Amino acid sequence: MIAEPFAGASFYDFTMKTIDGKDIQFDMYKGKVVLVVNVASFCGYTKQYKGLEELFLKYKDKDFVILGFPANNYGEQEPGTDEEIKAFCSTKYNVTFQMFSKISTKGADKHPLYQFLTAGGGNEQLAGEVAWNFEKFLIDKHGKLVSRYKRNIEPMSEEIVSKIEEQLSK
Repeated sequence: MIAEPFAGASFYDFTMKTIDGKDIQFDMYKGKVVLVVNVASFCGYTKQYKGLEELFLKYKDKDFVILGFPANNYGEQEPGTDEEIKAFCSTKYNVTFQMFSKISTKGADKHPLYQFLTAGGGNEQLAGEVAWNFEKFLIDKHGKLVSRYKRNIEPMSEEIVSKIEEQLSK
């Protein structure tokens, strides 16, 4: 089900606040392959930060970016402030990919970006609510949602890596 105000929206239409409070317009990601991930500091999957960083470092020079969105929607596993989350990510996992200000990824206050993503970005096969932390959405170089991965799919898995390589080669 596509949320009406976002039915015609493009991934590039969004402007989001970084974890440092700066606005980033997503049209700056045109021509790049983007992996969007909702993250949390106190989750059984938090160790995926390591794989996400490894993935980012492997492909960052090939027009690939990762965008991390802290969310406290699942088991209240991201209770911290943006400052606390940033400190955790940098000291514990040396995160260098772009992190954003905490948002909501489900419920009545779900952020419009996640309304767009969970609507499948126009692809009904990719639609559905985010089930837990560390769900991943892959966006192609043209801003189209092309793949979605559940929390248990590791960032460096063959499934994700091969799809990223496929998209980078286009």
